[in-house]
Amino acid sequence: MALFSLMSNDIGVDLGTASILVYIKGRGVVLREPSVIAVDRDNGSIVAYGEDARLMLGRTPGNLKAVRPLRQGVISDYTLTEKMLKHFIDKAVGVRTLRKPRVAVCIPSGATEVEKKAVEDATYQAGAREVTIIEEPVAAAIGAGIDISKPYGNIVVDIGGGTSDIAVISLGGTVVSESVKVAGDDFDEAIIRYMRKKHNLLIGERTAEDIKMGVGCVYKRPENLVIEVRGRNLVTGLPKTVQVTSDETMEAFADSAAQIVNAVHNVLERTPPELASDIYERGIILTGGGALLYGLDKLIEEKTGITTMVADDPLSAVAIGTGRFIEFANGSEEGE
Repeated sequence: MALFSLMSNDIGVDLGTASILVYIKGRGVVLREPSVIAVDRDNGSIVAYGEDARLMLGRTPGNLKAVRPLRQGVISDYTLTEKMLKHFIDKAVGVRTLRKPRVAVCIPSGATEVEKKAVEDATYQAGAREVTIIEEPVAAAIGAGIDISKPYGNIVVDIGGGTSDIAVISLGGTVVSESVKVAGDDFDEAIIRYMRKKHNLLIGERTAEDIKMGVGCVYKRPENLVIEVRGRNLVTGLPKTVQVTSDETMEAFADSAAQIVNAVHNVLERTPPELASDIYERGIILTGGGALLYGLDKLIEEKTGITTMVADDPLSAVAIGTGRFIEFANGSEEGE
């Protein structure tokens, strides 16, 4: 009986462009996988999900392709997203039960009604009995430990793989928000363009991400780090190794970082004065994988003059907040 009650618990899903995280009440984040699937071109069957599929990016034979079914925070391939959701929910829950789970899914704050409906439908098809849609910044705020029900202004900057969402939250709702399609993937693409232009070197997505995570920065590091990068020489067509410094990545990332900072500026400019005063006292909270990019907090703090902090667990904040949101929203049903 305990098994059945556990299996019917509420589930929070962070359906991200780069990663999908599943939170189960009482167990925390039980699954964290890349939002990638490998598909057989010949018959359309799915060969691998998540990390197994990510390892195939840029390395698949002719009959296989590694696909990201979400782009810039929205569904780009509905059928594959539905299958991926179902696979990961089943994997997270484990044993199938008679009672389907209630699922809360987060979406970017700038998502259209059509995009919301697509996520909702895909989640129902994946096996949910009830679906709650929650905006990413609200989920991120809850996951970062902010009590959003209080009449105080809090600002959250959630930098995911496909979108960056900035929102001022007070009394449980979003007062001012902005969603820009500049995030982790754009930093990867910026590195790919930079390597092509400055070093005549062609690299793939995985290598770009390794550079970003290894030496990448948007604010000068105390020490100029160096990483060896292997790719294909665009002049000779042969494999080549070059050294890339953290200062070079700062140059490559400058435009993308500036767009995120400008979006934060825009939200602050539209914030009511009383809430702006709260924000100045409480500071800016960064969540999402992009928050881990070295110096982003320092850059935002320098450009806005407001203390900026990275959440304790920025990668999991949205998933945790999504799960907690559905717990609170459906607390009255616990006596069923």
